[in-house]
Amino acid sequence: MSDLHGSGSAHDGHGTMSGMAGMAAALGEPTLDRMFGWYPEPLFVAGSIAAVLIYGAGIARLRRRGDKWPIGRTLAWLAGVASVLLSTSSGLAAYGTALFSVHMIQHMILSMLSPILLLLGAPITLALRSLKPAGRDQDGNAKRGPREILLAVLHSRFAAVMSSPAVTLPLFIASLYVLYFTPLFDLAMGNMWGHRWMMIHFLAVGLLFFWPIMGIDPAPRKHGYVMKMLELFAGMPFHAFFGVAVMMSSSLIVDSFAKPPAAWGTDVLADQQMGGGIAWAFGEVPTVIVLLVIFSQWMRSEERLARRKDRAADRDGDAELDAYNAYLARLGGSASAAGKAADEAADSATDSAADNAIDEDAAKADAAAPTADAAAAAEPAK
Repeated sequence: MSDLHGSGSAHDGHGTMSGMAGMAAALGEPTLDRMFGWYPEPLFVAGSIAAVLIYGAGIARLRRRGDKWPIGRTLAWLAGVASVLLSTSSGLAAYGTALFSVHMIQHMILSMLSPILLLLGAPITLALRSLKPAGRDQDGNAKRGPREILLAVLHSRFAAVMSSPAVTLPLFIASLYVLYFTPLFDLAMGNMWGHRWMMIHFLAVGLLFFWPIMGIDPAPRKHGYVMKMLELFAGMPFHAFFGVAVMMSSSLIVDSFAKPPAAWGTDVLADQQMGGGIAWAFGEVPTVIVLLVIFSQWMRSEERLARRKDRAADRDGDAELDAYNAYLARLGGSASAAGKAADEAADSATDSAADNAIDEDAAKADAAAPTADAAAAAEPAK
């Protein structure tokens, strides 16, 4: 099969999208083997090769130093790069210019699946571990090498703002609603570079959204595990509602897919509704993957905390536990003292009441005594 972006009918000298749509028509109605055919997009192929080589160079440097790098992270990185190539250099790229449903598969992979896989590869962590410190110059001043520049970027105010949920969440939502429900989508689909920008935008927004949530690589903002889950779930309803809105639409939301090849006999409205269903259903799997990552990190954090406490207990002989028990004992002592004081107060009140009763009885007896004496004195007279 001819190169999707080669000369001739693939695209004209200005790189318009008509050549891509023509390629989709020339391939015929989409089939499984055509969907997964190889139609390299030079920009993304070059970027993917560079990503693999740079990542591999970092691992090689660690091994030469005697350090190890988890094989799982390497596999995740390679899977992420492969997913980008699948979205941009396979039949998905060709048919994605003619069918809304296929384009939506591209969008979902680039914005939700590829970023998660790439972030699981921990590229920033690998860079910080493999890059050597620049050291100091002859005057003793710190040099500024690639590692120092990367650290400066991570600690910059710009990175802190861009990784904030106040920025990442609106960007994630805007990549759906603003792009598809405004003329921006048709404008981007009108030429090759606009289409490339859109694919890069999907990938960049997904990376920016999931980066602080997954928390594998260092980030300017450190969020608790509950906060990470809240950030994740905050974006999912908007994503699901977008899919439902597209499914329920009774008219085309974009014009770029209004005229697929006539020989395919495509119902464009039904195809758009299928694309909405893909957008609605696709969010489930990435969400589960991210939740599993967060829970795994949470469990490991609790285990590390328990081990630190055990080591501290071994060093100081359970001083923390003894201090806590002493605190409880003081609380218990205070409660006992308070109870004793209350009992003494009650006893004092009882004694006082008894004394008062005795005094009252004595007073009554004293009052009755004169009467009794008078009666006794009068009795002999009778």
